[in-house]
Amino acid sequence: MEIENLTKEIRDYAFDKAKKKTPEQVATSWYNEDLKYSGVGKTLFMILPTPGCSWALGDSGGCSMCSYVSDCTLEPIESNLIVDIFKEQLSKYPLDEVYEDGEKIAIKLFASGSFLNPHELPIKARDEILKILSEMDVIDEIVVESRPEYVKEDVLEDIFSIIGDKLFEISIGLETSNDDTRLNKINKGFTLKDFEESISIISKLKNKHNIKSKAYVFVKPILLNEKEAIEEAIETALYCEKIGVDRLSFCPATIHGATLIERLWRRGSYEPPWIWSTIEIINTVRQNINIPTLLDTSGFGSRRGPYNCKKCNKELKHLIIESNLKQNIIDFDCECKANWEADVNHSNMNYSKTFTKHIPLY
Repeated sequence: MEIENLTKEIRDYAFDKAKKKTPEQVATSWYNEDLKYSGVGKTLFMILPTPGCSWALGDSGGCSMCSYVSDCTLEPIESNLIVDIFKEQLSKYPLDEVYEDGEKIAIKLFASGSFLNPHELPIKARDEILKILSEMDVIDEIVVESRPEYVKEDVLEDIFSIIGDKLFEISIGLETSNDDTRLNKINKGFTLKDFEESISIISKLKNKHNIKSKAYVFVKPILLNEKEAIEEAIETALYCEKIGVDRLSFCPATIHGATLIERLWRRGSYEPPWIWSTIEIINTVRQNINIPTLLDTSGFGSRRGPYNCKKCNKELKHLIIESNLKQNIIDFDCECKANWEADVNHSNMNYSKTFTKHIPLY
């Protein structure tokens, strides 16, 4: 497909220029308040060092908006080193003090790809990390990410034989329920049927394990205008609840380097969504479905991210972060909202997928 040729060309060029990173440079962690399944609580976020996403490193070139592979080593890492780095990151936080107060925390393990893919995270390292977490009473939720093809019943049974009754969530980047958009505009490389099969496996195991699923929904892929992006995100949320997904996380587009979306943006053929669009999505979805919904605010108000105006960018970002914890409707107004409404309601007048800033009168 043409999109694969484009993403591969851009990725190969980026790899040729990239400086190699050590596993220690790749790994990082942070500690925040977040919405757990048990309610608002502390969460430890950790990026594990890996070679990178197999989909992005293969002939496909990866997804049109993702640059996570740029933050990887691009070559295999010994299991013992991954585990040692995990322990080092874990030691930075006084988790025992949290447990003394009776509070338990969640941990989110990001591999810049698929936690369940043994070619990215070796089984030996995966199992040792999970064993360490299984022995920590302060940890009650473990969240990982994976493409659907690695969600296999035997793999999940192996994981639960280690972690016991701790909650284990698998987050999958569905992005959209529209196969055409996912395959031909995002270059995700799997179909709706593939996603449904992974959710079916997770649902089947719920009768004996504390397992959950989460879907990432990408807001405004390339070649969609503002109105289409809003409608598709809402449709995707309704679909996810219908098939049994446990919660959703909306990820509005932010321009990452060495991606197809960046190339189009630099040429004036793409703009990230308005922040108003993300609020329209989250408010509509929370009024129509019952599962928890989160809205990522990465890049909000920046040149490369979702943007309204200088008057409201910062305040809206704080309101969204607060609403993620409370799951409330966001009620806010600003004079720039009229410009957003004009964009949404009239962007099809010239069949353009990007906002037209100046329309010639003659």
